[in-house]
Amino acid sequence: MTDFQRGRVAANGIEFEYLEAGDGPLALCMHGFPDTPFTYRHLLPSLADAGFRAVAPFVRGFAPTQLPPLRHHVHTSVMVADQIALAEALGGGSDALLVAHDWGAVGAWGALSRAPHLWGRAVIINIPPFEVFGENLSTYPQIKRSFYFWYFQMQRVIEDRIRQDDFAFIRDIWGDWSPGYDAGEDMVHIREALAQPEHLHAALGYYWGQFDPTRFGSPEWVAEQAAAWGGSVPQPTLYLHGTTDGCHGVSKDQIERVPGYAGAGSESELIEGVGHFMLVERPEEINRRIVDWLDRTKK
Repeated sequence: MTDFQRGRVAANGIEFEYLEAGDGPLALCMHGFPDTPFTYRHLLPSLADAGFRAVAPFVRGFAPTQLPPLRHHVHTSVMVADQIALAEALGGGSDALLVAHDWGAVGAWGALSRAPHLWGRAVIINIPPFEVFGENLSTYPQIKRSFYFWYFQMQRVIEDRIRQDDFAFIRDIWGDWSPGYDAGEDMVHIREALAQPEHLHAALGYYWGQFDPTRFGSPEWVAEQAAAWGGSVPQPTLYLHGTTDGCHGVSKDQIERVPGYAGAGSESELIEGVGHFMLVERPEEINRRIVDWLDRTKK
């Protein structure tokens, strides 16, 4: 595996540690749960070869990034603010790129629209715009996929349950979300990032902040989420989703509608036979799709 440079940067009140490769305009790469910046271990060198300074932070809650003062509630608006602050600190601009996956994608939809001057283009993986995301939430197939939203609400016991058997629950989540993929290498990094109880507690704060059963689905919740990451973004955006994604399902029609939420030159693709963690499942293919799109949309 590539021996990445490491750095630290202060943004939105905490210090983020990051992996880095290359020189040039910023390519900020944001991960989600339950993974780490090492999900970008194949893409970072490709972006570096394409002329970018590719930076993948350990997101809020994940070691060795500094623990935030508030550790039990990470709202969507905080994810958006983190990405904006990171781009400001690391040198975003009209030639910068934002790449985002899972929770990172949720924050990215909001950050791209709220701070359009910080990125010229974006690549978003596996989580569509809020309006499309919301269409699926109450369907029976998605409710089954999203069981962990509600399982994680057992806040007095869930942290111990997740740590049992060397984080076997997270290993099994990877198995469901990316069927057939061996996540052994990824689990090494995940165990390190969430080894300390305080970090696992903070990482679960994303679910406690968004899916409180007393508020989830209410008109107030919908309005709040729409304000944080709803609507359209002005940048050309490449959206990729896998047909075997066990985390969030989408239809071909929904995929085809995603470019309507983004700027001119946007594209979307439903990729056959890959799951939620496509960046490590078929890295050469996915990297090529991303770099080819970047070449096509270069100004």
